[in-house]
Formats: sequence, C-alpha cells, structure tokens
Amino acid sequence: MTPAANPFPPATPTALADRPAAIARDVMAVGRISAVPSLLKIICQNTGMGFAAVARVTDGTWTACAVEDTIQFGLQPGGQLEVGSTLCKESRAARLPVVIDHASTDPTYRDHHTPRLYNIESYISVPIIYTNGDYFGNLCAIDPRPANVSDPRTVAMFTAFADLIARQLENEDRQERAEVALQSERATAELREQFIAVLGHDLRNPLSAVGAAAELLIRRQSEPDLVKLGTRLKSSTRRMSGLIDDVLDFARVRLGSGMGLTIREADFLASGLKEVIDEARASNPHLDIRDELSINRVVRCDQPRIQQVLSNLIGNAVTHGGQDDPIVVRAALEDDRLVLSVSNGGEPIPSDDLPKIFQPYWRPANSKPGGGLGLGLYICSEIVGAHGGTLEVTSSAAEGTRFMATLPIG
Repeated sequence: MTPAANPFPPATPTALADRPAAIARDVMAVGRISAVPSLLKIICQNTGMGFAAVARVTDGTWTACAVEDTIQFGLQPGGQLEVGSTLCKESRAARLPVVIDHASTDPTYRDHHTPRLYNIESYISVPIIYTNGDYFGNLCAIDPRPANVSDPRTVAMFTAFADLIARQLENEDRQERAEVALQSERATAELREQFIAVLGHDLRNPLSAVGAAAELLIRRQSEPDLVKLGTRLKSSTRRMSGLIDDVLDFARVRLGSGMGLTIREADFLASGLKEVIDEARASNPHLDIRDELSINRVVRCDQPRIQQVLSNLIGNAVTHGGQDDPIVVRAALEDDRLVLSVSNGGEPIPSDDLPKIFQPYWRPANSKPGGGLGLGLYICSEIVGAHGGTLEVTSSAAEGTRFMATLPIG
C-alpha cells in the first residue's frame, strides 16, 4: 500500500508537549506485554487486513505502541500521527468502536478526511479502557481493501483483545508501583538508620565532651564559681542526653524499627527504681519526693526501659506539679502485674487535654519555654505498650494528678 502524500502530518506543538516521558513509558509498557505481537498477527490473519496497531491516544497525540505491518504503511512503535487526522480521536470521544467495511461507499465516512488521507477502505478501532474508566488508547486495524470488519464476531474479538491489553497494562502499572514502593521503603530504611546514627553518634560524642568538661569544673573545689558553673553544665548535659534519648526512641517507633525491648528477669527492679528516685531527689532538693516500693520477687521486664518510664513520669511531675505538694512514687506487684504510679498535686490537667496527653510533641498551652519536646509521655506509653501493658492518667483538683502504668510480668 502506498499512503497518500505526506502520510504522517507533522505533530502540532501541543502534541509534541503532550507528556513525552509519559508517552515513552506507555510505549515501553505495551512493549513488555509479550502477548501483544501475537494478538496483532491474529487480527491481521483473521480479518485479512494488513496493518494493526495498539495506539496510545490523548487529546493531543496519537502514538503507535505496537505494530503489525504487512503492507509497508511505514509506522513503527513510538511513531506518531496528528491525532486530528485519525478516527481514533472520534472513537475516544464517543468511547465506542468505529467500524468501516468499505469507506468509499460508506454513507458516513465516504467524504471523511481520514480514509482519503491515508488511502484506506477498511478500518476498525476499539477503545482500550482501564477498569477505573481511564482511556488509554485504541486497538485498530486498516487496509486499502474493503473487509467485513463489522461482523459481530470480529468486533467481539477486537473488544476482547482490547480488554486483555487494558488488564495487562494495569498489571504492569501495579508492578511498577510496587517496585517503586519497595525502592522507597529501602531508601526510607537507609534514611532511618542514617538519622539514628547521627543522633546516636554525632550528637552524643560532643555531649560527652561537654559532660567531661563539667566534671572537671566541679572538681575545682577551691573556686566555687567554677563548681557552680560545672554543676549547672552537668545538669544541662543530663537534660540534653534525655532529649536525645526521647528523639531516638521516637525515630525508632515512627520510622519503622519499633520500641526495642530486651526482656529478661530483673532481680533488683526495686533498687533500680530507687536509683531513679534518688537521682530525682538529688536534682530537685527543694521538692518532697516520696516512695512506696513493694517488689519482693523477680520480674520479667526490660528494667532500663521501666526506669526510663519512671524517670519521665517523675520529670513530668516535677515540671507540672505544685512546688509545695509531695510527689509520690508507688510500685507494687499485684497478682501477675506490676503497678507503677507517680502522683503529684498542683493544677489539674484540663479534661479537654487528657485525650491528647500521650500524643507526640503535644504540650499544654500553659507550658513554660524550655520544658522539653513533648515526647516524654509518648515514649512512656510506647514502652508500656511494648510490654503489653497500659498507661493511664487521672487528674482532678481534689485528688491531684496520677499516672499509673500496669504491666504484665508473667
């Protein structure tokens, strides 16, 4: 077949700008469907037509994605036609097949520009539509000779093949998305590890140097001003270390590693909790911090994490409790549970704030500047939850505020 003069009208600037990267991607996607070449051969053999193609069709472009050409029409995969010169544009607009047995005698298409432009007599084009209704393009065939393509069996064959191509393209898209998601997940995991490494190494090392400098200043007993400066610096270093711990734990939980626990038999949990309480007393000599500990047997838990919970809860009580009210720490074994609580007086927590109190980065509106990142209680709830326990809070003007952690120990 010899096409009419200038068979490939130049694409308009709009067509050239029609997402070239997306066009190339779709051409490659069709090319990866191994069944497409066989389908196009079957079409040509069953209809006697010499050219069949899978075309990607938009308002601006017509692009051949796969071709079976026995009549030397001259169009290869990736080749484009001016979309306005094709009948696929009409099929796309109507979302219906366009079928012509004999164009020069057809009352609808005998004067149409497409058959005359491309010197064709028989033509069929069936839409390729995704499950969600998006339009990909057309499965089409042409020939300079008449053919009985309007036969219902032929139209049904084209429709079935078009549906098959649409489903395969959807599968290709799902697979591509899955691969991108997997790569993104791997990149996120690497970023998480880098982030944790920065906090765990690049921040802790200089902090250790500051702590060492604070210890040297404290030893200068002959110079009270330096001792006072060293003590203040050591306190700040301890607080910064706690902030780093909280951010590290938050990163592990939120970025996928989870709250790490090392569960083992804790023979001296009571003394471990007592160390935390004594440290709080030493840091806050002006406060009345009381303890009632009743743990007389081995407890299976992550003791350092339980100590972290208690430290954060006491720190919260120190920050928000009344300066003249005692802070009371209780720990006891009840059946197969460890019950750990910290109570304080002062202004009660507003009822509207109670549902938010364990959310990360949340702080009450009346918080003082420099009071922390708002991660302490969130970390506590995650540690308790990782043990399979619960952390609850009650607060009232009459009873004060009490945080109570209940953990299974069996």
